[in-house]
Amino acid sequence: MRGQDALSGFREGMVIPAHPLALNRKRKLDEKRQRALTRYYLEAGAGGLAVAVHTTQFAIRDPKIALFEPVLKITAEEINAFEKRSGKAIFRIAGVCGPSKQTVMEAETAKELGYQAVLLSPGGLTNLTEEDLIHRTEQVAKVLPVIAFYLQPSVGGRIFSYEYWQRLCDMENVIGIKCASFNRYQTTDVVRAAAMSDRSKDISLYTGNDDNFIIDLLTGYRFEHDGEVKEKGFVGGLLGHWAVWTSKAVEIFHKVKKSAEEPEISAELLTLAAQITDANAAFFDAANNFKGCIAGIHEVLRRQGLLEGTWCLDEQETLSPGQAEEIARVYRMYPHLNDDEFVKANLEKWVIIS
Repeated sequence: MRGQDALSGFREGMVIPAHPLALNRKRKLDEKRQRALTRYYLEAGAGGLAVAVHTTQFAIRDPKIALFEPVLKITAEEINAFEKRSGKAIFRIAGVCGPSKQTVMEAETAKELGYQAVLLSPGGLTNLTEEDLIHRTEQVAKVLPVIAFYLQPSVGGRIFSYEYWQRLCDMENVIGIKCASFNRYQTTDVVRAAAMSDRSKDISLYTGNDDNFIIDLLTGYRFEHDGEVKEKGFVGGLLGHWAVWTSKAVEIFHKVKKSAEEPEISAELLTLAAQITDANAAFFDAANNFKGCIAGIHEVLRRQGLLEGTWCLDEQETLSPGQAEEIARVYRMYPHLNDDEFVKANLEKWVIIS
């Protein structure tokens, strides 16, 4: 029953942070802080969590690192404890990637650990045609419900045709799409395909456009076809940006959702959207084509005490020159966006040895 409650919440819309990976200075898993991060997101009010995704670092699948199953298991254990304690159902998403055989195996592992859906990444598969990727999605969807993923090219994604999204939306057991194209034209392709599909009501759209998610959540899309009006919009977000300042993100999300139901959008929310875009540019290192995006998230969590450092599995993956200063700048400019006080009040409780 709790799984059905979580799915209903997913369809209505929720805050879903993309879960980072906590490492120590030896670049090994810091289990204590990995658990602390999960506790933070859950108590901040996230409705779901996405783990083993880009923000968790794709290298967790390297046999020499072998952290794919451990991080899924740790997250599931913390969600189980939170659900038992709070009575709240949490939607569990596992990221899966690679060729069909690998994605199916990863989906099977996720299913065994109690995950309810997979976020299917298209990253690194430039050798596959759209037809190949459709077949891959069909194979994975036999194991768990699929959230399709439009990943921007600058971090390993590619541009897809409108017809590709049409076919995905028409596929049974595709329950949602995360659109992280960082592009208005491509975002509209996804929304239009979902709106026009006979399965439109079964497809929940989640923004992954970290640079523009407030506008995505506020926008109601309307398409006319053969005299019939089709409407669709984003119900929630699955965002790396929401891996930081999460309790404030939850507050903002509910404010935006309420405003989206009103006939007029307040100018205040549009200003807030621009401020968040500026903050995201600092976190994600937009000035350097997103090279420091994961390290930037880690830097914010380090400043709050949730992580000990900004270490990534790849030693070359670090903050870019000037990025730390940019993060400090947005901290100063937009103090209403951070949740440092919330973290400070709970940090000792979260960072405990289980």
